[in-house]
Amino acid sequence: MRSGSARQQRYMGAVGSSRVMCDNVPGLVSRQRQLCRRHPEAMLSIGRGVAAWTAECQHQFRRHRWDCSALERGQRLLGRVLQRSSRESAFVHAISSAGVVFAITRACSQGELKSCSCDPEKKGSAKDSRGRFDWGGCSDNIDYGVKFARAFVDAKERKGKDARALMNLHNNRAGRKAVKRFLKQECKCHGVSGSCTLRTCWLAMADFRKTGDYLWKKYNGAIQVVMNQDGTGFTVANKRFKKPTKNDLVYFESSPDYCIRDRDVGSPGTAGRVCNQTSRGMDSCEVMCCGRGYDTLRVSRMTKCECKFHWCCAVRCQDCLEEVDIHTCKAPKAAGWASRT
Repeated sequence: MRSGSARQQRYMGAVGSSRVMCDNVPGLVSRQRQLCRRHPEAMLSIGRGVAAWTAECQHQFRRHRWDCSALERGQRLLGRVLQRSSRESAFVHAISSAGVVFAITRACSQGELKSCSCDPEKKGSAKDSRGRFDWGGCSDNIDYGVKFARAFVDAKERKGKDARALMNLHNNRAGRKAVKRFLKQECKCHGVSGSCTLRTCWLAMADFRKTGDYLWKKYNGAIQVVMNQDGTGFTVANKRFKKPTKNDLVYFESSPDYCIRDRDVGSPGTAGRVCNQTSRGMDSCEVMCCGRGYDTLRVSRMTKCECKFHWCCAVRCQDCLEEVDIHTCKAPKAAGWASRT
């Protein structure tokens, strides 16, 4: 009786601590708090997912005026971006949903979650273009990751059925589908001298960068939409463009230029951003600095030089001091935060 009572006390203590933790996570809606209490260990994985998609967002936008740096400056500024129905908001919803799928699926495979493990469907033998093989190892349980992410991420949008909620739900789903798109079969050969008389295979997610690159292409090809007359879906804003598929990102309103610091649109501005003097792309000084001009600072830095290959097998280099020019965008004459409120 004592041992049973002790176990019950430990269980109640764990439930109580998870309730306290979940009740103190800011920004969760009631459905998300319920999932947090039921799966408290998943919140750590979601935290890793947030870190992964934030880094990926900043990587994809590193050469653009809006560089996802609002994520580092606090959720309030990011919230302004997400309040707009822009391309950037569409990308953030897609990549964040994808990040949760990736993190939860990875946690399942690594045995970190009580509610899931490797894909239970991948058992026995199967056949592909190379012949028969046996399922083995640990296939990533992507279906569980997608299911959990749908329940957790979409919970904020399920409360309303307005146009913005439908847009967010569409982009969330596009992000989840992007991760699943890059699930690949990996195999190991067994046999004499490495021959493939027998194969053991499993399904594994690709590196998250592939998902980020794919969603970046979808961002550049995002389709502007309007609600249809009965309010149940979208139609293209410009009839010359194709109807969006479930894989496309959609948005309602055009993006601001992000040239100046503006709290209302979540823009940190481009003052002080490093630009590329020789580029003709989005990172060029002309585009990045919005025509305001740029400052040039000559700095000294240590680099590896005069590298030589030595047999066998090393490369030895010397340390050289070189001077380089760093170009940074000038601030507008009125450098304070712009706000229309």
